[in-house]
Amino acid sequence: MNTTTTHILGFPRMGEHRELKFALEKYWRGETDAAALESMASGLRKRHWQLQRDAGLDLVTVGDFALYDHVLNHIELLGCEPARFGFTGQEDDLARHFTMARGVASEDTHCGCSHAAGHSPKKAAALEMTKWFDTNYHYLVPEFDAQTVFQLNAERLLAQVREARAAGHQVKAVLLGPLSFLWLGKSHDGTDRLSLLPRLLPVYTDLLGRLRAEGAEWVQIDEPILGLDLPDTWRHAFDSTYWRLNQSGARILLATYFSTLGDNLRTACQLPCAGLHIDAVRAAEDLVGVLDWLPAHKVLSLGVVDGRNVWRSDLDKALALLHRAAEKHRGELWIAPSCSLLHVPFSLAGESRLDPEVRDWLAFACEKLKEITLLKAQLGGEISPAVQWQISQQRAAIHARRSSIRVHRPQVAQRLAASVPGDDRRAGDFLKRQQAQRAHLQLPLLPTTTIGSFPQTADIRAARAAFKRGELDATGYRAAMQKEIELAVRKQEALDIDVLVHGEAERNDMVEYFGEQLEGFSFTSNGWVQSYGSRCVKPPIIHGDVQRPAPMTVEWTRYAQSLTNRPMKGMLTGPVTILQWSFVRDDQPRALTCEQIAWAIRDEVVDLEKAGIAVIQIDEPALREGLPLRRAAWQSYLDGATRAFRISAGGVQDATQIHTHMCYAEFNDILPAIAALDADVITIETSRSAMELLRGFGEFRYPNEIGPGVYDIHSPNVPTQQAVEKLLRKAMEVVPVAHLWVNPDCGLKTRGWAETEAALAHMVAAAKALRVELQEEQAA
Repeated sequence: MNTTTTHILGFPRMGEHRELKFALEKYWRGETDAAALESMASGLRKRHWQLQRDAGLDLVTVGDFALYDHVLNHIELLGCEPARFGFTGQEDDLARHFTMARGVASEDTHCGCSHAAGHSPKKAAALEMTKWFDTNYHYLVPEFDAQTVFQLNAERLLAQVREARAAGHQVKAVLLGPLSFLWLGKSHDGTDRLSLLPRLLPVYTDLLGRLRAEGAEWVQIDEPILGLDLPDTWRHAFDSTYWRLNQSGARILLATYFSTLGDNLRTACQLPCAGLHIDAVRAAEDLVGVLDWLPAHKVLSLGVVDGRNVWRSDLDKALALLHRAAEKHRGELWIAPSCSLLHVPFSLAGESRLDPEVRDWLAFACEKLKEITLLKAQLGGEISPAVQWQISQQRAAIHARRSSIRVHRPQVAQRLAASVPGDDRRAGDFLKRQQAQRAHLQLPLLPTTTIGSFPQTADIRAARAAFKRGELDATGYRAAMQKEIELAVRKQEALDIDVLVHGEAERNDMVEYFGEQLEGFSFTSNGWVQSYGSRCVKPPIIHGDVQRPAPMTVEWTRYAQSLTNRPMKGMLTGPVTILQWSFVRDDQPRALTCEQIAWAIRDEVVDLEKAGIAVIQIDEPALREGLPLRRAAWQSYLDGATRAFRISAGGVQDATQIHTHMCYAEFNDILPAIAALDADVITIETSRSAMELLRGFGEFRYPNEIGPGVYDIHSPNVPTQQAVEKLLRKAMEVVPVAHLWVNPDCGLKTRGWAETEAALAHMVAAAKALRVELQEEQAA
């Protein structure tokens, strides 16, 4: 019988009660010092390791913890902080860390930490942030150039290994692989990132040797780019890279996830590593090839528990895969989740308010640890009465979900079946619509707007919490929110913004808010998942067919429009983003669920137009996030995603202007699909890349109007008017001025009012200055 080992690839960092989030934010506000933050982080790590051990896992995973982002950890670990930050080496570790993450030295936000006199990090724009493959997690993008050097800075990681071993744990350290690290970075001077590999490999080799010396029994090296369509030069680089790393003597578990290995399968199997982990949830088809090509002396780690979704595992189905592997692979067999559990909530333990029927269908991170040990017991035949009872409970839950009448709604299926060609199209083409909208809205050149949300103040959060607790009745809550809406409207009027928003005071989250009002969704109390830094989201769970029983935003938007003569923008979240940022049912194609949501959003769009709202924004920041990692599957996804958006927008008249918004992703390779959305105006995040992302829109000759973000809302830095003008001038080089809008990168929910007003004042002043300049040029 194969030796079986259990492990995970990573664990949620925030803690059961989001302890890390609150500790970080206190530190940034200057309410605690670095020692308190480090102490809290150490306590979290120890609790998470003990949870793994108590669940029966054979190895605990060390190195997956991050104060902000694991890729940022590697930038420091490998000593390649960008030179533009001006670090001298004398700064405090956390000051450097949060300068790169947030675009401002921690002392500038009065964090309370100490720095050597004269050696404070200087202000600089934060590292660019983008999506981690096709997830809603955001990583900080490494920056490379011809002068990039790598220098090992491993003490923080080595200390964590010692910390875990001192607690009596068998340790598996985890690293992002050198090729994935380079691939995920950007070169701003044209340097070939792969050309930096010879400089980087000695640092990795040294690190592996030190981890081995510290007693890390295994080192998991994540190379998720093996799930991509790689150029031959990158694919061929794996052989020499892992030959070099193998010289360290460390036992390396090469880990892939999120996608099929495809044409990289033989490479992954034959590399000189001690083991290979594959995602057997998303890429179960890889198992046949892996069993053919993986040498018998290597460990095979099978990710049979879904690390990206919240449904209980079908243990019988997973066990069948494990038995199949055990029968053919004569080496060690390991059992694991498909990927890091970073992407699921912490535990079901606090979900007493969740519907008991739905709750019984779910498994979060802690529950998935137990599923792994149940599978090991079944595979080894160690089935005690207690284990047998747990297995029977699991089977009963799987059967109950499949047969529940709450999952299927006949009227939803009937509506989709009744759809006819043209339902996903506006009546007029863009030029006809543009003419009608300009006549109706009467906006100036370079119209200004914002992306939707305004600061969620303590008063707003307190009123919402009181309402949920029943301490504030519906009338009182409505009055409180209307007061906040009026405040937002008056501030925008004072700033002289052209197209206003109501500020979204009543919304907890751009997806959860809508999910709470749509049928087919369930909600947790503590199902938080990290999105970036201290930012957490609580994704809804789509457990059944989706429909809209009643209007969701009309009352709030109509009230806001009643306060002003300026156009008020209705704010909605699009079907693709609602799908991507929810935990989606896995019993039908995702595209079908997306289309159900699209029809629900269409009903809301039509009702907003009937209420007199002439501008409606349907946000789709997750459009690219949902893109399959293999190009062969792109077109099918994009066809379905763009159709879903057009269905949601297709029910209104030509004079109603439809906006969409996208942020923090690469768009240039899907520009035809973005154009196929046929939104009248698209707003995108471009400030962190200094308008680099916009250049592709210009080269593509994007036909509709566009608002490139002119300042980074994720940084507390307030842009100057001159900085905004500089970015707008860059935008004017690639986008016709008549098609150009002026707006921030993203919503302003996480910012304070003082910095928000200052930044928007500079934004409006920049737009006005350029209008005058353009008018003078035209007159001359």
